[in-house]
Amino acid sequence: MNISRYISDKISEVQAGSFTQSVTKIAIISIAAGIAIMIVSFAILEGFRNEIREKIFSFGAHLQISKYDTNNSYEGAPISRNIGITDSIQGIKKVQAFARKTAIIKTEDEVLGVVMKGVEEEYDMEAMEHNLEAGELISFNDSTSSKEVLLSQKIANKLHLKVGDDAIFYFIQNPPRARKLTVKGIYNTGLEEFDEVFVIGDLQLIRELNNWPDTLVGGVEVVLKDFDQIDRAADQVFEQMNYDLQLEKITDRHAQLFDWLKLLRKNVVIFLVLIIFVATFNMVSTVFIMIIERINMIGVLKAVGATDAQIRKVFYFRGLKLTVKGMLWGNLIGLGFCALQYYFELIPLDPENYYMDRVPISWNLGIILGLNVITLVLTMLAILVPAAMIARIKPVKAIKFD
Repeated sequence: MNISRYISDKISEVQAGSFTQSVTKIAIISIAAGIAIMIVSFAILEGFRNEIREKIFSFGAHLQISKYDTNNSYEGAPISRNIGITDSIQGIKKVQAFARKTAIIKTEDEVLGVVMKGVEEEYDMEAMEHNLEAGELISFNDSTSSKEVLLSQKIANKLHLKVGDDAIFYFIQNPPRARKLTVKGIYNTGLEEFDEVFVIGDLQLIRELNNWPDTLVGGVEVVLKDFDQIDRAADQVFEQMNYDLQLEKITDRHAQLFDWLKLLRKNVVIFLVLIIFVATFNMVSTVFIMIIERINMIGVLKAVGATDAQIRKVFYFRGLKLTVKGMLWGNLIGLGFCALQYYFELIPLDPENYYMDRVPISWNLGIILGLNVITLVLTMLAILVPAAMIARIKPVKAIKFD
């Protein structure tokens, strides 16, 4: 029998309504609240970061290769479709072509300037599909260019267009050319720099307007298997590029958005560090109070031959039991809240301010396990602080303590 664990279980049976019971409840509640808040905070943070990144990726892959040009225009000189970058390179998931062309949309009452991004049937449109508010993705033809486009909700509202409506696109070139295109779908990302500018269309249509052969495109995008490996993959792709091409990472192209997401995560981490500090401090206070209340018992145990290590284990096991109980409740509350929000979307958001219409939740098992392990380890280390005072307790004085 483990005598330290046995004594710890016995002193756990505190009288209802006693001061010790109140203190232990506070310790459990602080641990549970800390775990629950951390789980919910990281689930929302990761969900928010993933949502924003997916919206950005719907308009551009991780890496973009185009003709080297000092001109900052949306349109650039064409490049060959085959630039030697294939998905056989380690870390690359897909290589896809695109082109952009400026245009003016004219309806009966309104006129608006936009940029059409032309894509092919093989283009990864999964992220854009999640942004659809109405309609469907554009369809492609084998023989001719598609006359269907995707508009943002903002553009559709300004031009009073809806799914199925036709609009005249005047493409800016010499001489100007006009095309009658049909609205196949309406998307909404909540990011103004995309929603106020871009229209999604067929790359073949832009080829026809520019008189390009099938071998030319406006640029090439590289989709990676792991976004976190973007720097390493960019170095590998750069080594295989021709000298007249330029490579741009999406983190550089939209630096403000990604810097904002990094800053947001730093703020949350600082906030959660303070929560862990409060939870561990409450546990230190709880164990300290339990030791003070058990001075007589400690004196008796020392008098009958118990070592300081054995007595420390008594309170260590007691603190461990309280911590585990608090963590169980914290996980139940935190994961329960996340599940309710994930499946039922109980808490809405204003898309104008938060770029999405509900609080997002991301399930990351590694982060959840990490939070639990960190809390358990730090709390157990914190318990060693008050437990160290046991060595200073003298049996003669402790037995007389009242």
